[in-house]
Amino acid sequence: MTHDHDLVLRPTEAQTAAALAPPPGRTGGDLVVETLQGLGATTVFGLPGQHALGVFDAVRRSDLRLVTLRVENNAGFAADAYGRLTGEAAPLLLSTGPGALTSLSALQEAAAASAPVVAICSQVPTPGLGGGRRGHLHELRDQQASVRDIVKSVHTARTQSQIPSAIAAAWESALTAPHGPVWVEIPEDVIRAETVIPQVTGVDATPHDLAPRPELTALAAHWLETATRPVIIAGGGVVRSDAAKKLRQLAERLNAPVVTTFGGKGAFPWHHPLSLQSWLEDRHMTGFLEDADVLLVVGSGLGELSSNYHTFLPTGRVVQIEADLGKLESNHPALGIHADARLALQALLETVGVREDPYAPERVRMVLGEIEARLAGQGLGHDACPERQALAAVRAALPARSPSFWDMTILGYWAWSAFDPAHPNTMHSAQGAGGLGYAFPAALGAAVAEPGTPVLAVSGDGGAMYSIAELATARQHDLDVTWLIVDDGGYGILREYMTDAFGTPATDATELARPDFAALAESFGVPAVTTSPDALRADLAKALATPGPSVVVLPTMFRMFAPTHLA
Repeated sequence: MTHDHDLVLRPTEAQTAAALAPPPGRTGGDLVVETLQGLGATTVFGLPGQHALGVFDAVRRSDLRLVTLRVENNAGFAADAYGRLTGEAAPLLLSTGPGALTSLSALQEAAAASAPVVAICSQVPTPGLGGGRRGHLHELRDQQASVRDIVKSVHTARTQSQIPSAIAAAWESALTAPHGPVWVEIPEDVIRAETVIPQVTGVDATPHDLAPRPELTALAAHWLETATRPVIIAGGGVVRSDAAKKLRQLAERLNAPVVTTFGGKGAFPWHHPLSLQSWLEDRHMTGFLEDADVLLVVGSGLGELSSNYHTFLPTGRVVQIEADLGKLESNHPALGIHADARLALQALLETVGVREDPYAPERVRMVLGEIEARLAGQGLGHDACPERQALAAVRAALPARSPSFWDMTILGYWAWSAFDPAHPNTMHSAQGAGGLGYAFPAALGAAVAEPGTPVLAVSGDGGAMYSIAELATARQHDLDVTWLIVDDGGYGILREYMTDAFGTPATDATELARPDFAALAESFGVPAVTTSPDALRADLAKALATPGPSVVVLPTMFRMFAPTHLA
């Protein structure tokens, strides 16, 4: 009997010929590149550094596209966005010590948002490993210890023969649900030395399926089909697993209202009769969810933002589908189904029957009306709210299929609740880890992933200064990104938080001296315009329609809606 694995292990004639006659002058860096190409990579992000130069030299001699940014953290954000949009693993090339450490907040965001980033980092030469006393430049006592609590898995290649297996194992880990960043570490001498190892011609890194247990989906289907007031919370796992269509099918079969988390924006059509949109930071929405007799949570851990700052206390049965075992039932007891969202929704669709409920759309209209009335009571109704008018201008200017990336800024906070993403996987923010400076470098990564599609980044003036150097990257690579900078002269959201908590902000901390952003952009060769609320739509539309990078500066003072988890 012949087994499939016997055929896989037997080299082809071409593989044998390549193994017996490798090109001269190959190094460990070539093994890195050959493995990445064998896994399907076409693009890598990163910054060169002394110990990693052998990898960058091999990339130079390959067909891989190298996108270099100016700061390692920003390169990580760009790789994160590339992974989110393509669903592919995004290689991130880093160097030892400072380069590795500078990438950590980007890797934290990738971990929080389950973005498949494969960070490949150099190390000091092999004799210096583990001691921290040899005085190598960039040396750390234990570099892996700095990343181990952030990334999904850590892989080490101490010899050249270990490089293909280490990278393949990392690749498989990054793309197995839940997706996430992984770390590969290779010493400088292993990277730079010439190698006698044959060319890498066959690499197997197939992600594992995470299928639900059938007895659990059978019970969940029964609960949902016989529920009186079922509601669905759709999280980022629905978007990551490309399961938006299956979610809609299930919601319509059950006549169950759907609210999306901020990480799940776009998982359900914004204007669908069953759409509760994304108003999670609202006591009316919290009450509506608490009143559900069966609550189906798909692809969300119900963390701080998704639970209205942990004020949400469900009273009915909860079914939670979650690929990350650490998030399963971590905040609320539930029928926990450890599975990929797409596979679990498919299992439910194959089991659940039709549930009639002609009143469900009316219940949705009622709660959205209550939310609108509350906002109007704060002077934040549609016609009187500059923040919502700005979001409407952005939505009107931005093509429906164009991705947008939002920093931790007041307009971004509004967008979590009030912005219509139009399609799945088109709106992303740093709300997973909450760091500043995400939007613009992430948008650059998105433009690499989807060439020819205009991309929008939205930052405040404080967050913009974290990634201002990447204007050079945008110009160098001629990336089609429009950067909207809302300039309010400080860290606006922190100004509001301090005022609410202490009566007055610490102005030395929250008020900022900042550059003339339009003039600064022009100095990089990036066209820029200073706009106004009335001209925002037209100026954004013009910038987005013009190929290449551009900057639109909006000097204005936005404010947040009042805390909505309070009675």
